[in-house]
Amino acid sequence: MRYIEDLREGMMVSDIYLCKNKVVAKTKMGKTYYSLLLQDKTGSLDAKIWELSNGIENFEQMDYVKVEGQVTSFQGSLQLNVKRLRKAFEGQYDPADYIPCTDKDIDEMFKEVIKLINSVGNTYLKQLLISVFGEKEFAARFKVHSAAKRVHHGFMGGLLEHTLAVARLCDFYCTQYPILNRDLLITCALCHDIGKVEELSTFPENDYTDEGQLVGHIVMGTIMLDEKMKRINGFPVKLANEVKHCILSHHGELEFGSPKKPSLIEAVALTHADNTDAKLQTFKEALMEEKENQEWLGYNRLFENNIRATGKYDK
Repeated sequence: MRYIEDLREGMMVSDIYLCKNKVVAKTKMGKTYYSLLLQDKTGSLDAKIWELSNGIENFEQMDYVKVEGQVTSFQGSLQLNVKRLRKAFEGQYDPADYIPCTDKDIDEMFKEVIKLINSVGNTYLKQLLISVFGEKEFAARFKVHSAAKRVHHGFMGGLLEHTLAVARLCDFYCTQYPILNRDLLITCALCHDIGKVEELSTFPENDYTDEGQLVGHIVMGTIMLDEKMKRINGFPVKLANEVKHCILSHHGELEFGSPKKPSLIEAVALTHADNTDAKLQTFKEALMEEKENQEWLGYNRLFENNIRATGKYDK
């Protein structure tokens, strides 16, 4: 198959993709058309079906579809103009080709998580971490889960990759600022996004669950930790409140979804580590999507600015 990352303007396509999204819309003249989001493990592609009566068979969102059409460009982004489409037959595709995945070793990353857990000295916090990551069913889901629907780390293993990156940054902060309570900060870094296991569905959907839409991963994760802390005999109330505060405030601002703003120095550190990894990964993914050796990549909503690749210089 020809992967989405290899497509270029003008190419003719006759391949199977996952129809991640299907929207029925109308043109300004009132003509009905389909707007699709096609996906494989290398990325996603907007597609349009302007003519619905000829060569377009019945299909639904989340179907694997065989599409024929031409790659065009619209407002600087590639788009597929679909001429023919049908549902793919069983045996014509391998689902693994349609699930984006981390390029890092999942088992090795999780071993590093366990190493960080073992480095925590506080007996209550270590018990909490073991109760979370030592639960086999949760650990299995956490290792392959996505960290987002689209923005950053939206791939299999993304939640683990992001969590480990945040924990590494927090560990570094502790070497530079000894005032930080390392046990508390590492615990909260490892647990800050555990609610995403319930907020987002598994692949290939990778979409918000009903609970995820209504409650959100910050509150969901806090509830999960609160329930576990209550089952640990003698867990200090003040320490439990500090853990919950760090989780509740880790997006930093109320307008970014945090129910609380950071009041502890560890909460401030966690907020900045989380934001640093999210933004640098988003920039990295934008650079990886660039296919035509262009320096300027256009406007990015997260950075509210036009972004550019760093120049290449002779050594």
